Amino acid sequence: MRIFGKGRHRPSASWRQATDRAFTLIGDGRYEDAGALLTRAADLEPWLSESWFNLALLHKFRHDWEQARAAGLRAVALLDRETGAPDWWNVGIAATALQDWPLARRAWQAYGLRVPGGATESGEPVGMDLGSAAVRLSPEGEAEVVWGRRLDPARIEVLSIPLPSSGRRWGEVVLHDGVPHGERTTASGHAFPVFDEIELWAPSPVPTWVVLLEAATEADRDALEQLAADAGFAAEDWSSSVRLLCRMCSESRMPSDEGDGEHLDPHDHSEPGHPGPLGHRTDGQLWVPERECGVAAPAALVRGLLDGWVADSPDSRDWRDLEEVC
Repeated sequence: MRIFGKGRHRPSASWRQATDRAFTLIGDGRYEDAGALLTRAADLEPWLSESWFNLALLHKFRHDWEQARAAGLRAVALLDRETGAPDWWNVGIAATALQDWPLARRAWQAYGLRVPGGATESGEPVGMDLGSAAVRLSPEGEAEVVWGRRLDPARIEVLSIPLPSSGRRWGEVVLHDGVPHGERTTASGHAFPVFDEIELWAPSPVPTWVVLLEAATEADRDALEQLAADAGFAAEDWSSSVRLLCRMCSESRMPSDEGDGEHLDPHDHSEPGHPGPLGHRTDGQLWVPERECGVAAPAALVRGLLDGWVADSPDSRDWRDLEEVC
């Protein structure tokens, strides 16, 4: 096959050596040194799409989206197949980061995804109907996996209430990578991919609060979560929903149940007195009335929300120690 008048051939030994060394450096976080080697590899073999794909990857790791888009477009111009190439996926991520919606739509379509014709006034793709997924916030730091709604192949709206250590809020939109690291399964047998966050794409104005509840029953806890949802915001019982997992467990295929059942979760690495199902158990008692709860709501609303919850059943509900944490 010939591309732009050049014969397609195997890369030279020098190209392979430079590329292999560059990815070793990337693994060590030495992006500047890796960039010099990948640029040299592209100079050696400019007719290889892999040369530009690798540079696009590097620029993605550095969040240099202008350069990632430029290198990605050079890579797709040299492809020898029409659809399904990961080169197009990287172009789509870069275009989404830059809000270059015409290019983003073109990239997803070239990858082989269906992009509905409807779009916002800005041209942003809408209605792709990709369903739910999980996203790992701060994957290089104190990582946390939360649930969200996929807006398109590169963005997730966070629907859980993240812990304050993540620096993220309910309702934020995060840009995520294309290759899942792990799965979460439900009791019905459905599996949902876990994507790694790349960066915050759109912040949320809604603050996160932590509050200690006295909820006599699970139904009392559920009533607060429903009350918050009815108001257009969220409440989440962190005592049940948070599990502390090692990296190996987090990046594997894991059940997404909250651990309130009869059996202990062998993957939960929390300890007594700390968040997580194991940390809130007592001998012979599965439900502990004191619950640590996250609430995502405006400052003007949060106390009224909690007071209204108590007023509906004052004998079985109470709250204290409300604090804004993110």
